[in-house]
Amino acid sequence: MIWKPISFEDISTEIAKAESTMPTKLLSFWQLIKIIPEKWQEENYGQAGGGFWAVAILDTQVIWYNDIEDGFNISPYKTPGTIAKYYCDQYSLTEILFQILNSK
Repeated sequence: MIWKPISFEDISTEIAKAESTMPTKLLSFWQLIKIIPEKWQEENYGQAGGGFWAVAILDTQVIWYNDIEDGFNISPYKTPGTIAKYYCDQYSLTEILFQILNSK
C-alpha cells in the first residue's frame, strides 16, 4: 500500500469523532486551544506530505497529527508554521489533551 497524506476533510472528521466523545471539561479546554487545521512544516519527515496538520496551539506548543504514524503529538515551536521537534507517537487527540491537563 502506498502512503498518502491525510486530507483536510479526513483530519476534520477525526477531530469531530474525538470531540463527540470528550468529557465536558476536556471539550471546554479543547475549545480554547483548537485552530482550524493548517499544514505546518517539519524538516525531517514533513516534506513528503506537504507538512503535518496542526490542530491546536498552547503557548509555545503545537498539537499536530502525524499521518505517517497515525497519531497526535505535541511539539514545541519557535516560529508559527514550523514544528520544531518531530515525534512519532500514536496518541488519540483525547489522550494528548489529558496529558496536557494532567501536567498542569
